Amino acid sequence: MKNKEVASLLYEIADLLEIKEVEWKPRAYRKAAQNIEALSEDIKEIWKKGELDKVPGVGEGIAKKISEFLKTGKSSYLKKLKKNIPIDVEDLMNVPEMGPKTVKLLYKKLKVKNIKDLKRVAKKGKISKLYGMGEKTEKEILEGIKTVEVSKKRFLLGFMLPNIREIEEKLKKLKEVQLISVAGSVRRKKETIHDVDILIASNNPVKVTEYFINLGDVKKVLAKGPTKSSVKLKDNLQVDLRIVSKESYGSALQYLTGSKPHSIKLRKIAIKKGLKLSEYGIFKKKKKIAGRTEKEVYNKLGLPYIEPELREDRGEIEAGLKKKLPKLIGYGDIKGDLHVHSKWSDGNNTIEEMALAAKKLGHSYLCICDHFGNLRIANSLNERRLLKQIKEIDKVNKKLSGIRILKGVEANILPSGKIDVPGKLLKELDIITAGVHSGFKSGEASMTKRIVSVMDKINILNHPTGRLLQKRKGYELDLSKVFDSAKDHDVAIEINSFPNRLDLDDVNSRAAVDNGVKLVINTDSHSINQLVYMELGIGVARRGWCGKKNVINTLPLNKILKKF
Repeated sequence: MKNKEVASLLYEIADLLEIKEVEWKPRAYRKAAQNIEALSEDIKEIWKKGELDKVPGVGEGIAKKISEFLKTGKSSYLKKLKKNIPIDVEDLMNVPEMGPKTVKLLYKKLKVKNIKDLKRVAKKGKISKLYGMGEKTEKEILEGIKTVEVSKKRFLLGFMLPNIREIEEKLKKLKEVQLISVAGSVRRKKETIHDVDILIASNNPVKVTEYFINLGDVKKVLAKGPTKSSVKLKDNLQVDLRIVSKESYGSALQYLTGSKPHSIKLRKIAIKKGLKLSEYGIFKKKKKIAGRTEKEVYNKLGLPYIEPELREDRGEIEAGLKKKLPKLIGYGDIKGDLHVHSKWSDGNNTIEEMALAAKKLGHSYLCICDHFGNLRIANSLNERRLLKQIKEIDKVNKKLSGIRILKGVEANILPSGKIDVPGKLLKELDIITAGVHSGFKSGEASMTKRIVSVMDKINILNHPTGRLLQKRKGYELDLSKVFDSAKDHDVAIEINSFPNRLDLDDVNSRAAVDNGVKLVINTDSHSINQLVYMELGIGVARRGWCGKKNVINTLPLNKILKKF
């Protein structure tokens, strides 16, 4: 799909226009980019049908630029903008603290054109001397550069998963493929991945290998062999293929899934039992005694089967030996999504469209939580518009069957420790969610007090630490105090499933559960095709040792209504 490439083009144009201080165009280009990112259909197919004008936010001017890019792979308009502004905007804007105004300031004052220039002037202390910057900002820019340098080597799981699954499905269709699994950090549901490991059992590895290295997305073949091959895709993601016999499939899957510390501990257990564990099986002297399935491998070592998401050497082996492994929440246990957006604020679909898509996924309820208050960038609702939205939800609920739309709101947690929704409106809503959307640098004590102060007014705390993976660290926060307050006020803390959030993370989710706090797994969807991100949030919960009982939206509709 070309959606990501086209969206990146439009975002880059928007950034350059903002640096030129063009007033309204940057927002138009960004809105079009967001809508294209959210499409479930390939933008190229829409272009071929001559229907670009049907994509929300894509007017005649933007459509022409998209057409040129899809036809030639280039953009004369972007080239012209870059000629006038010789800055590597895309790279610089990836650095936290670097918005268009800062990029422009540093170019004008210090001739910063790229990350290399930025690193040089920051290390020399030149940024802190500029008006409005300071030492703290300079330090944050240097930390941001480190984040960018690391993130270039890793990919967000949620954004890569569709491509990975497409490759898996293509390989699965080969008659020579007997068994297939995606292994490694993808199978363990790590939030970011370095590469992809695919394991296949086959009695014709040559045919499978030839097909694999000639896949349409392959940019370069890194290695080719009868049992091991490696390619780099067009998006620079490396995919490694291993082919084994069915007799060794289970042990190879365990080995390739990892993690390394988990596997090392297993090998130590094997040695103590006088056995040898390898990717080919468990051996007693030269005799192979296990290897066909992972369960068989674990059982021979005196362990129950350990779920892939737990295999991080965080006590799972010790718990297994004591028969105390947790029963994890399942990927089919969620009954509804309690934080999604619609066209009423910054979403791309109507309330009815969101509800029908959620129903198709098997949900029995969905809570519309559009932004409210002074959050201009999100087209936030005011009192009049929220009351109109409530009436629309009532109409859609009468029309649809099999799913209930709940009335919610995503309020802003203000620096004063209040939410920006009038008390009389709260009574009209089923669920009150809230999050911090501004003022991220107030310090640990202040931010903790700010969040704890609203716990008696809300039902769900959204994206609790405010982090954006590969872009922004979470704000300073004493989570233990937040957990205590959430427990006291029966507030559920969100695992936000959006690929660049996954907030709470796995470690803090486990800490929340250990502190008796209830969690809720939501997608924060802004379009119908983002509802599938629920899988990522469930993966975080499983990595955090969470069970079905720890997550409130595993409850059926009648119990959810009673709870709120």
